[in-house]
Amino acid sequence: MTSARDIQTVIRRLADPKQAKRATRFFKTGPGDYAENDQFLGIRTPVLRAHARQFRDTSVTQIFRLLKSVYHEERLLALFMLVQKFGQADEKQQTSIFKRYLAHLKYVNNWDLVDSSAYQIIGRYLFTRDRSVLYTLARSPSLWVRRVAIVSTYHFIKNGDYKDVLRLSKLLINDKEDLIHKAVGWMLREAGKRSLDKQKSFLKKYSIDMPRTMLRYAIEKYPEQERKRILKGRF
Repeated sequence: MTSARDIQTVIRRLADPKQAKRATRFFKTGPGDYAENDQFLGIRTPVLRAHARQFRDTSVTQIFRLLKSVYHEERLLALFMLVQKFGQADEKQQTSIFKRYLAHLKYVNNWDLVDSSAYQIIGRYLFTRDRSVLYTLARSPSLWVRRVAIVSTYHFIKNGDYKDVLRLSKLLINDKEDLIHKAVGWMLREAGKRSLDKQKSFLKKYSIDMPRTMLRYAIEKYPEQERKRILKGRF
């Protein structure tokens, strides 16, 4: 059986210091930044996805051990593997993965880590279940946990269910973090692709209170003149 340590041995041989340096700038790891002190190996995402397929038979326990890595790419690899494992699991196994994922959210601590796993695990699991946990997550002091809450609704949106994305967007409308503004705007944009009426109804009511980044993301696909009108509060 492949262990987390075995995987790390393979992955760390792929490290690229120059790419790692670029990644630390891209992911804002400086003092006071959102990913302060995160560490990178310098491995590109397509390479990690390929290795996730290579190590697809790794146990869930070993995947969660890998998720605790200090290296960003190893955490991302673990999440790719976990999403694969969740998709292949029966209901009992999915419940276990869902609960353990929630218990390990402190390791899902950058926007790409959230966006690569939250809707595929939490959103998919909660689609036919009680979703109250999302509202608890949305009130977390952690930026990343709040992002998990809103991004999880992407699975609902893809399946024609917009109730929670609209409710959570309202709850997060006064959030102070730009990365939440972007995530909410992204989810509203995705909702609008499938139900323009519901999205516009929400925007008519709340656009005046929305941070500009959130609103711009939500209406990104609108014709230019319509975007300008909405940004001025006219519909």
